[in-house]
Amino acid sequence: MNPGPRTAAAVLAGLVSAPLLTGCLGLGGDPDSGTNGVGKLPAQTIEQKASSAAGSATAVRLTGTVVSGGQTYRLDMRLRADGGVGEVTTKGDTFQLLRVGDDLYLKASADFYGDGDSKDSQAAAAKLNGKYVKVPPGDPAYQQFSGFTDKKVLLAGLFVLDGALQVGDHRKVGGTKTIELAGSKGGSLDVSLKGTPYPLRYQRAGNAGTLTLTDWGQDFTLAAPPKSQVVDYGKTVGTSPTPSPTTSAPAPAKK
Repeated sequence: MNPGPRTAAAVLAGLVSAPLLTGCLGLGGDPDSGTNGVGKLPAQTIEQKASSAAGSATAVRLTGTVVSGGQTYRLDMRLRADGGVGEVTTKGDTFQLLRVGDDLYLKASADFYGDGDSKDSQAAAAKLNGKYVKVPPGDPAYQQFSGFTDKKVLLAGLFVLDGALQVGDHRKVGGTKTIELAGSKGGSLDVSLKGTPYPLRYQRAGNAGTLTLTDWGQDFTLAAPPKSQVVDYGKTVGTSPTPSPTTSAPAPAKK
């Protein structure tokens, strides 16, 4: 016998509401179910595991912003143990950085090197425009910019949280479940709850920027630029007054 209208409606309502009920029950379950279990560990242990995972990874991509000295710097860097490549933007100026081993190259527009009034200064800036400038290790600019290409230096800054370390909320970064490590006085680090416990996001204390880390262990090409595209900072340009970059880089990701 066919069910009456009320019976059919009741069956339909039951079918529709069942998934909703199941979903609601799931919200009250164990947030660490199906994860790597890191979220159940003490804060110091989570930090150690994240630090170890980051240090042993062959490569990583770091993007986001750093606020230092009242200036905002936007970074997009790919890093390996032997160097890095990417770009930094601040005050509307974007410059590219490339380090292969000990060799550091900087590429930017003429405006980046200053707006001197002298013809010599303008000529020097024009010569550097769009070229890879090889910066010698003894030059102040080498110390100023090489940190942006140094995986070890940048990742060390991720584990600087203000105050006592504590386990925070379960969150998500790019769809991946994370556990938050928070400093009692500011700053937080999201550690992946899927697979290897890599750090996925670092929020600096005092709204001083947020950095996202992706592509852990994904290698990339790192090679010196063609010689035809390189201007030697100490030789080719040395016969003319060399303009100084108008941008001053902050200490990478450290407080």
